[in-house]
Amino acid sequence: MSNFPPEVPPPLYVPPPPETPPREVIALSWSAPPGWLLQGWRDLAAHPGISLFYGLSFWCMALILGAVFRASPEYTMTIASGCLLVGPFLAMGLYEVSRRRELGLVPGFASSMTCWKAHLRSMGLLVGVLIVLELLWGRASLVVIAVFFNTGMSSSVGVVQAVFNPDNWDFVLAYTLVGGAFAALVFAITVVSIPMILDRDTDAITAAIGSIEVVVTQPGVMLLWGVLIVVLVTGALLLPWALGLVLVGPLLGHATWHAYRGSVRWL
Repeated sequence: MSNFPPEVPPPLYVPPPPETPPREVIALSWSAPPGWLLQGWRDLAAHPGISLFYGLSFWCMALILGAVFRASPEYTMTIASGCLLVGPFLAMGLYEVSRRRELGLVPGFASSMTCWKAHLRSMGLLVGVLIVLELLWGRASLVVIAVFFNTGMSSSVGVVQAVFNPDNWDFVLAYTLVGGAFAALVFAITVVSIPMILDRDTDAITAAIGSIEVVVTQPGVMLLWGVLIVVLVTGALLLPWALGLVLVGPLLGHATWHAYRGSVRWL
């Protein structure tokens, strides 16, 4: 007989549990987006001081971006990148106010300003992706301009005149399609990703995929939500000095938290 012990079969491989708990997309009704705005308004009314601070911040960013576009349009993309760098962190402060209010906690200005610290890696990666998309968007826009205008349009006035000139309908159509494609991609990536990072500390890729999943599975309702955002922001910008952003900015920030809570369920 052999003195060697019988061979023991290796144990079956059991994959480790996922770091992020499973989730599912909630079926949404057409009344959901107006409901998110209503809930956002309640958050704003409950904490107007904190909310209006963020509204003033968004308003200042819009004023700076508009001034640069009018004076030195060649620097517009640079300033827009800076806004993309700061904007998501400001928005997370509004989400924190809504999150704490939902939990029955008292929101504070300090906690809203520092809530991103625990999620810096995920936020940094997500913001980096947004900046890359914004740069690609700008490059694609320049290509469209170069195709339709041999001499280019070096000034903001030239861009505005070209957009509102009925003879340039083919340029307007191409420019709108390119811009719309990038805008749709950015919307899909960010519609609930930052609230998800704040709520569950998910990594940026998981949050972006989850956000895209919400848009893909609920396209009609999320399209309505996107249209409401565009209408509100456009209306705010059309007011003198774009003062509407002081109110619309925090309103949409709070409402975005409720859009996340209303469309994603963690199992």
